[in-house]
Amino acid sequence: MSDYSLKNFISASEQQDRGQGVFELESNWMLEINLDGEVWTKMGSMVSYRGRVKFVREGILEHGLGRLLKKKLTGEGVRLTKASGQGQVYLADCGKQVTVLKLQNETLYVNGNDLLAFEPTIRWDITMMRRITGIMAGGLFNVKLEGCGMVAITTHRAPLTLRVTPDNPLSTDPNATVAWSGSLSPQLKTDISLKTFFGRGSGESIQMLFEGDGFVVIQPYEEVYFQNRSND
Repeated sequence: MSDYSLKNFISASEQQDRGQGVFELESNWMLEINLDGEVWTKMGSMVSYRGRVKFVREGILEHGLGRLLKKKLTGEGVRLTKASGQGQVYLADCGKQVTVLKLQNETLYVNGNDLLAFEPTIRWDITMMRRITGIMAGGLFNVKLEGCGMVAITTHRAPLTLRVTPDNPLSTDPNATVAWSGSLSPQLKTDISLKTFFGRGSGESIQMLFEGDGFVVIQPYEEVYFQNRSND
């Protein structure tokens, strides 16, 4: 007979120190940050913390006027909170799976909605695909991450990484595309036949075309993004 005692539950679910460093996966769906300094996190992703930790929303002009204007063009853009101090911070995002990556003088593009946290040693900027913001529901913005440091991204269920080579390009649904290597520059592609078959509102008629040499990370889920409206 299974042991449903409180003692057994605590033993099975209790937090454990796995010695993974600053970013530590407590489970597939929760990230522990062993904070000693600063880290950037997705606004609203903190579910618990201990220690002397201060959370400050990103300042309007903290990263310059240029990035502020990009945020205005993309709706809210990527909303960040700076966690500073010493302690443990626990992050999660709607039960999505968390993946931790270590950049070593590398560049990675991440869908803004799928970026959970990154170290302050990572340089970042908002990028937009030509014309796609006005076409897709809620717009689509991406974050360019480069340098050395830890990055945490989220996906609905397990991610799948697909290789792109010069003789083997790849097309993806923007709503299922999570990240791609810095060597790739996707273009917006409209499939007229799919638009005709599914109707003008179909997401499948709008695709991201990747050509070159690199990789693309997708998820088995089409995520729909909505902009916040001032009159809501």
